[in-house]
Amino acid sequence: MSTGVRRRMGVEERRQQLIGVALELFSRRSPDEVSIDEIASAAGISRPLVYHYFPGKLSLYEAALQRAADDLAGRFVEPHEGPLGARLLRVMRRFFDFVDEHGPGFSALMRGGPAVGSSTTNALIDAVRQAAYDQILAHLGVENPPARLELVVRSWISLAESTALIWLDGRRIPRAELEYQLVHDFAALAAVSAAHDEEMAMLMRQVLKDEPTDGPFSDLVGRLISLAS
Repeated sequence: MSTGVRRRMGVEERRQQLIGVALELFSRRSPDEVSIDEIASAAGISRPLVYHYFPGKLSLYEAALQRAADDLAGRFVEPHEGPLGARLLRVMRRFFDFVDEHGPGFSALMRGGPAVGSSTTNALIDAVRQAAYDQILAHLGVENPPARLELVVRSWISLAESTALIWLDGRRIPRAELEYQLVHDFAALAAVSAAHDEEMAMLMRQVLKDEPTDGPFSDLVGRLISLAS
């Protein structure tokens, strides 16, 4: 039976608790709409005690954002096994899991929030994009990407971000369809680039030879052929 005695948290443990509480609230509503009083109440402590651990809402938001950024970057990590199309599809499913779980916070981060424009926020966003970029290059087995490949990968990452934001605004298209479409988008961007550059063409030939007939990339080829017939 509980004695009702509350265990006193250490400094770092309390900080991590507040970050978790803030992230949960920011995931349900825009950070602009969440007050320090709400965070304090959800954590079961007083408002002055929140300020004891964080000098203000901005610093707490940035700490929560760091945790979310680490989580999001981790969604792009995938074993380098099997066809690339299937790997990218698993990555997109985990990416949309994050977007689904942190909708308002994700939207606020990309569109505008209490820390937008700060060096910390910009650095965190850039770090997530760079982590995603590095992971895609690793899947392609490329260490020093040519200019056209860099353009394809960075453009696709931006497309995934904008697609997720549009989807959050009403969710009018089934999520699974968008995940699959984004994998097709990657293949399409790479194929257009390959049509203009032999180095990209060689890379695409290498990728496509390992794709099964029932994979996302092969499916796109079939759809395009049917459009032309």
